[in-house]
Amino acid sequence: MSELNLNGLTNSNSSVATKKATVLALGKAFPDNVLLQEKLVDGFLRETNSEDPVMREKLERLCKNTTVKRRFTVMSKEILDKYPELATEGTPTLKQRLEIANPAVVDMAAAAAGACLAEWGRPASEITYLVYVSSSELRLPGGDLHLAARLGLRSDVGRVVLYYLGCYGGVTGLRVAKDLAENNPGGRVLLVTSETTIIGFRPPNMSRPYDLVGAALFGDGAAAVILGSDPIPTIEKPFLELHTAVQKFIPETQNVIDGRMSEEGINFKLGRELPRVIEENIEGFCRGLMSKTGVKEFNDLFWTVHPGGPAILNRLESCLGLKSEKLTSSRQALMDYGNVSSNTVFYVMDYMREELKKEGAEEWGLVLAFGPGVTFEGILARRI
Repeated sequence: MSELNLNGLTNSNSSVATKKATVLALGKAFPDNVLLQEKLVDGFLRETNSEDPVMREKLERLCKNTTVKRRFTVMSKEILDKYPELATEGTPTLKQRLEIANPAVVDMAAAAAGACLAEWGRPASEITYLVYVSSSELRLPGGDLHLAARLGLRSDVGRVVLYYLGCYGGVTGLRVAKDLAENNPGGRVLLVTSETTIIGFRPPNMSRPYDLVGAALFGDGAAAVILGSDPIPTIEKPFLELHTAVQKFIPETQNVIDGRMSEEGINFKLGRELPRVIEENIEGFCRGLMSKTGVKEFNDLFWTVHPGGPAILNRLESCLGLKSEKLTSSRQALMDYGNVSSNTVFYVMDYMREELKKEGAEEWGLVLAFGPGVTFEGILARRI
C-alpha cells in the first residue's frame, strides 16, 4: 500500500499519483445598489420609519466599529415601495421576502458563475458537477436547477445543494467540490455561493439587538470557483491546490449562533461569547491542519479567513500571534463588501491570489471559516 508524502503525492514505489483538487478560476458578482457605510444610518432609519435616538446612537457606533466602508444590497426604494410591509414590525412577510430573494439569488449566482467561466476560458458544457450554496432562498426545485438552466449546463450535470449553513458554507462547498474533483478524474466542478439580506431585513427593535449588528455588517453578493484535479497545461491556470479539508463542531455551543425562520423572515441571535469560543479552539484546529506539512510557525503560512467581523479577526491575530499583514486580505474584503456570509471567503481568496504572486510568498496556507454549531471549516492549501 502506498504512502502519501507531504506534497500529497504517493511515494516513488507507487505508479499512481494522488492528484489534489486545484482552483482553476474565480468570479464574483454584486447587485446594483451600493451602500456606503457613512450614509447607512440615515437611510436605514428612514426606510424603517424609526426615529429612536437611542437606536440611532447604537447603530452609529456599530457602523464605525465594523470597519466596513461599502456594501452591496438587493434592497432598494422600489422594493420597499412595492412591499412596504417589510418595514412594518410584526407583519407576516416570508412569502414576499422569498418572492424577492429567490430570483435575486439566482441572478447574482449566474453573474458570478459567468465571470468565473469567462476567466476559465472553456465552455459551460464541460462543467460536470455543480455545488450550490445559499442561506437566502427556499423553493423546490432549488436555485441549483434554475442556475444550471440559465448557464446552459448539460442536463446530466451532477448537482449538490447546501442550504442554510451560514458563514462557513463557502468552505463547506469548497470541501465538497474538492472531493468531487478528486474522485472524478477529468471532471470540472463549478461551486457557486449567493446570498442576500432581504430574508432578514426588518425595522430595528431593542428586544433584538443583533438586528442592528446585521444592518451594520452584512451585505449581498455571489461568488464562484471552478475546481479540477488534473489541470490542462497551457489552457487552465490553477492558482491554489487544496490538500486536507476538515470540519469540526464545538460541543455545547449550538446556541451561540441561533437562526430561526418565521413568518417574518429569518431571525438571528449572536452570543457575545463567539470570539472567545473561536479563540479557545482555533490553535488546536489549525495545528491539526498544519501537521500535514513541515511548517511549524503560524506566520509562515498565508491566511484566507472568512471575516465574520473585526472582533473575530482581532482575536485570531492575537491568539495565534499573527503579524498584522497576515489578515490583510480578510480585512480588505470586510471593508469593501461587508460580511456576505458564505461568499466572503472567496472575496478574501481573490485578494489573496494577488498577494501570492509576490516574490517570497508563502507556499502553504489555511482557508478558514466559522459559523453556526459553532462549526469550524478548514482547508490546508498550497500556492501554485
